[in-house]
Amino acid sequence: SGCGKTTLLQMVSGLLPTSSGTISVGPKTVTGPGPDRGVVFQKDSVFPWFRVIDNVEYGMKRRGVPATERREIANRYLELVGLSHVARAWPKELSGGMLKRVAIATVFANGSDVLLLDEPFAALDYVTKHQLHDVLLDLWRSSDTTRRTVLFVTHDVDESLLLADRIIVIKGGKLVDDIAVTAERPRDADTLTLPEIMAIKHKLLAHLGLEHGRRHGAAA
Repeated sequence: SGCGKTTLLQMVSGLLPTSSGTISVGPKTVTGPGPDRGVVFQKDSVFPWFRVIDNVEYGMKRRGVPATERREIANRYLELVGLSHVARAWPKELSGGMLKRVAIATVFANGSDVLLLDEPFAALDYVTKHQLHDVLLDLWRSSDTTRRTVLFVTHDVDESLLLADRIIVIKGGKLVDDIAVTAERPRDADTLTLPEIMAIKHKLLAHLGLEHGRRHGAAA
């Protein structure tokens, strides 16, 4: 905690200015928020005064997408995240896991090239978290003709190994490691037992200062 992961994500999103240097997304320098970057925050970020379907449509409406087209897109993504049956519900009527599905559907529906997720599943129970891993990966795989770039902030080592193609470790505000994860998809609990994945996990735990304790029988 406090190493700068969320700060970096906020700078990429344009919600926080850089104190020095520049951030570029593709050929463009980031100077503020833009529709090319979608954000899912750790805390619920849906509008409580909008119904579910209107939340998913909101970004498209702001961009001037015609009503019929945005409704079609919103319905498609709600179906993909398993929420078609609550399209007309209010956010207060949904569980925490369902609200995360709404937030994920919203950023995908808006067509952002880069998706920024700040510990989106940290407050969820184990089963719901893993269900949403599958939802996120299914959406990522089915995204139009090209897969979108996802910058995912997490403290959960196993989560990073199951989701990532590349794990960047930040410690004390500095990038200390950049590790490729080449295990085939789809990944599951058995993936975490593969020798190459175990080797990466030990390396990550060492960066977190946990590996030494585990080798000596301490709780981690």
